[in-house]
Amino acid sequence: MAVNPQLLRPIDLASYGPVIPVIVLERVEDALPLARALYAGGVQVLEVTLRTPAALPAIAQIARELPEVIVGAGTVLNAADAGRAREAGARFVVSPGYHRELAQACRALGLPLLPGVATASEVMAALADGFTFLKLFPADAIGGLGLLKAWRSPFQHVYFCPTGGITSATAPQYLALPNVRCVGGSWLAPAPSIQAGDWVRITQLAREAQALRPA
Repeated sequence: MAVNPQLLRPIDLASYGPVIPVIVLERVEDALPLARALYAGGVQVLEVTLRTPAALPAIAQIARELPEVIVGAGTVLNAADAGRAREAGARFVVSPGYHRELAQACRALGLPLLPGVATASEVMAALADGFTFLKLFPADAIGGLGLLKAWRSPFQHVYFCPTGGITSATAPQYLALPNVRCVGGSWLAPAPSIQAGDWVRITQLAREAQALRPA
């Protein structure tokens, strides 16, 4: 599915599959083989977290060499992070929490933002600023399934991408909820497989993730 980056909305990310991989890269040289392995398994949207020095150059490589992949930056904490991510070629950014200044900076950059929330007050703040697709983080630690069920009534027009502690076993439970459009998961790109260059294993994990359906 081809998407014009100028028209990409955060909710569009969910249309590519049920799981967005949350990626931590220690080595830039792993970026392209990892992205190719995930793409071979049907995963087209990648979130590379800004937790290591390798992240921004990795995003740049993927954006340049694999334009068919929609690469974004995760763990974006402020406007400076957003600007660096945009310069590297990120098509979207993800934040662990909600902050109006970050939202305004992303809008000024023309960069779609998937903001994180953990409380009803944060949902209300994001909703007031026009965001209706949010990342619930850290989902498992804050009782994600029960919380999302409770929020369905007061926030009927808000949808979520739960992330944090979700596994291939629990993902279908989240995906079965009417206010969940996709989930974020680190299990698609496990560190031991990346370190070993086991790209076949990662492609298999991607295929399994793409096949996930509600329980």
